[in-house]
This record gives sequence, structure tokens and C-alpha cells, in this order.
Amino acid sequence: MNMITFMITLSLTLSIILTLLNFWLAQTNPDSEKLSPYECGFDPLGSARLPFSIRFFLVAILFLLFDLEIALLLPLPWATQLQSPITTLIWTFIIILLLTLGLIYEWIQGGLEWAE
Repeated sequence: MNMITFMITLSLTLSIILTLLNFWLAQTNPDSEKLSPYECGFDPLGSARLPFSIRFFLVAILFLLFDLEIALLLPLPWATQLQSPITTLIWTFIIILLLTLGLIYEWIQGGLEWAE
């Protein structure tokens, strides 16, 4: 019971100290960009039908793809305790290899370049 009290007290103290440091050290310099309703770089008073670059969608899809890769690889340390860890490691290697080859293909094709 003593250890639980210590951990709760330590967590609460650390949280309060970090919160107070954040309020004390944070720089609040609001300007016209920060005070506008949108901070994404678009003019909020202009037309809502502006052309949108497809490269933003490419970056989002790549992020989701590699985020999914991390989700698939998270149980890997526990999977090595299965009856056939070699099979698990081979499938893991295949997943990583396919994603790496896809990233290299996108890089070579110029899909990650912002300037045209």
C-alpha cells in the first residue's frame, strides 16, 4: 500500500510541476494568423473551392501506411515465443521489405518531391 501511495504522490507532483512549467514558460504571442479561424494556410475569407494539392493526400496515405506497419509489428516481441518464431520473423521481414520497396519506388518516381 505504501508503494501505491508513493507512486500516486509522485505522479501527481510531477504532473503539477510540468503543468505549471508549461504555463510559466509558454510564449503567447498571438498574431493575425493565429487569431484567424483557420491555421492551415488558406485564406478563411476567400473561396472554399480552391484547388487542393494531391501531395497532401499522398503524405497522409504514406503516414497511414507506415502507422499500420507499426501496429502490425507491435506484437512481434511476443510472437517470438510461439512454436515457430522463424515463420513469424519471415512474415515480418516480408512486410517490412514490401513497404520499403514501395517507399523506394515512390522516392524514385518523384512522388515525395514538393517542387515540380
